[in-house]
Amino acid sequence: MNLFLETLIGGLLAGTMYSLVAIGFVLIYKASGVFNYAQGAILLFAALTFVSLTDQGVPAVAAVALTIAALVVLSVGVERLMLRPLTNRSPMTLFMATLGLSYIIEGVAQGLMGAQVRAIDLGIEDVPIFLGDILISRFDLIAAGVAGALVLGLSLLFNRTRIGVSLRGVADDTRAALSIGIEINRIWQIVWTVAGLVGLVAGLLWGARQGVQFSLSLVVLKALPVLIIGGFTSIGGAIAGGLIVGAAEALAETYLGPFLGGGITPWFAYVLALGFLFIRPAGLFGEAEIERV
Repeated sequence: MNLFLETLIGGLLAGTMYSLVAIGFVLIYKASGVFNYAQGAILLFAALTFVSLTDQGVPAVAAVALTIAALVVLSVGVERLMLRPLTNRSPMTLFMATLGLSYIIEGVAQGLMGAQVRAIDLGIEDVPIFLGDILISRFDLIAAGVAGALVLGLSLLFNRTRIGVSLRGVADDTRAALSIGIEINRIWQIVWTVAGLVGLVAGLLWGARQGVQFSLSLVVLKALPVLIIGGFTSIGGAIAGGLIVGAAEALAETYLGPFLGGGITPWFAYVLALGFLFIRPAGLFGEAEIERV
């Protein structure tokens, strides 16, 4: 029983790392209907900027502030140079634009800051701690706390501020939002900036776990089953999807791995997501689209 609980709790905590990546997708998809494939590249850009600044002797707090400033500039540039000219284009066109954007960001970031593997020290030791007889990773526990605080902050932003109301208005009906004077271009800039800040948090945690390197941008692929399971339009769904994926992967590796030769973790989440597509295509908390013909 202890093994089951330890595996389950460890998987749930690890799943919060997936949720952090998925939240960035949800924010942009809710506000603009764009599946932003470049979110992984933004995560890499944020982590690489931070570690490059700290390597130059910049204090961590100042490095975070400068990285946020760089993300704001990037967000404004994306809105001005890509989103605004492509307004009212098809979702596939916008998706392909973000796909190209991801390669541009990765190439420019690594060209300016180097492609070697960098280590991030957040002062969090990845050591085991005991809760009774259950062994838990301290790093995963802190990452879960950060994810919870981030979700609380985003909930307050969306539900208790004027900007949040505007964001939800644009997400619900873009034309109606425009008719009452909401500046959609400004909203897109804000959403991409917030998604960039989420990417910064995720990038720092993932970078501390596996180092800042090119493959860091590929965590975007791990967010796909999380989004399919939780839903593309719900921040809560991103958290729930991450927890489900993390727990399912850990339990499958422990209990099915010995019978299948191990190596279940890389593909099991996609099998789970495929099952959800058959049962609930919109995800647990997603909004099913209704088309009138």
